[in-house]
Amino acid sequence: MKNSLTIEEKVLTPKKGWKVLIASILVYIAAIFGIVFSAMGMESHVNSLVAVGVIGFVICLLYVCVGWIWWLGLKVIRPNEALVLTLFGRYVGTVKSEGFFFVNPFCVSVNPAAKTQLKQSGDVSNTSIVNGTTTTVNTAVSNKISLKVMTLNNNRQKINDCLGNPVEIGIAVMWRVVDTAKAVFNVDNYKEYLSLQCDSALREIVRIYPYDVAPGIDTTGDGIADEGSLRGSSEVVAARIREKISEKVEFAGLEIVEARITYLAYAPEIAAVMLQRQQASAIIDARKMIVDGAVGMVQMALDKINKEGICDLDDERKAQMVANLLVVLCGNKDAQPIVNTGSIY
Repeated sequence: MKNSLTIEEKVLTPKKGWKVLIASILVYIAAIFGIVFSAMGMESHVNSLVAVGVIGFVICLLYVCVGWIWWLGLKVIRPNEALVLTLFGRYVGTVKSEGFFFVNPFCVSVNPAAKTQLKQSGDVSNTSIVNGTTTTVNTAVSNKISLKVMTLNNNRQKINDCLGNPVEIGIAVMWRVVDTAKAVFNVDNYKEYLSLQCDSALREIVRIYPYDVAPGIDTTGDGIADEGSLRGSSEVVAARIREKISEKVEFAGLEIVEARITYLAYAPEIAAVMLQRQQASAIIDARKMIVDGAVGMVQMALDKINKEGICDLDDERKAQMVANLLVVLCGNKDAQPIVNTGSIY
């Protein structure tokens, strides 16, 4: 996504605020003394002193009334914070340095996502629960933009995988603002924009994979079937989700640091059926392993009997012995043998 009207970020290096603060306080003190001395001059009988006193009194009183405007330009910036400033609607620049600074007092700080509350770290909470009662708390909202790495944990999404099975999946996305001008001016609300793009990218990637390994499924787009799945290839899926989100939010000046799958399960309406399917598959695999082992043991027993010359068995007796051994080795319960005390023939 490109825009020819994209505003480039300009980093400001404003003046230190301590000098302006001390100078303004000294001027305020001087203005107060000026009011006192001007009032004394107005009481004089000399016309020239009266005129000077009136002018001085008006100037000093005017400064006392409006001199506090300079204090509006004093800003405190903490580490990993930024202040986007506009002057009468025009973007002036961004302050990213930590410390106490003085900027144009008529500049306004802008952060359209300051009051946005999502399921992520660093959000402002305006409600509190006391003794089971929810109350609203008046919390001051700062227009400063956090440059820290934040975590977004959207609601779980119900998405159909490539086989049409509904699955529920949730992700946690670690992100941060890298370009404050793009974040503020390219999109209406960069937090909501990020949240929507995360849901969109999640749906776009999940529908490519099956929940579990399925034959004949191509998840990489190379035309060759592979063994990719949501359950078995979670790291690969998370990496593709991160790349897709990064492509979508680059326009908003955001960087996706990491994306992780936090929850993955079949939707409740098919969870029981899929559990039975997994159990059946596990039973079949276990039986296959048991049969392979039993056949090997029967072969080993026959070879041992022939090698040691214990007895000679015809084909019929060998078949009966094989059947009995397979029943004993593959049965779910212990065999109950019948002892024959007569001739085996």
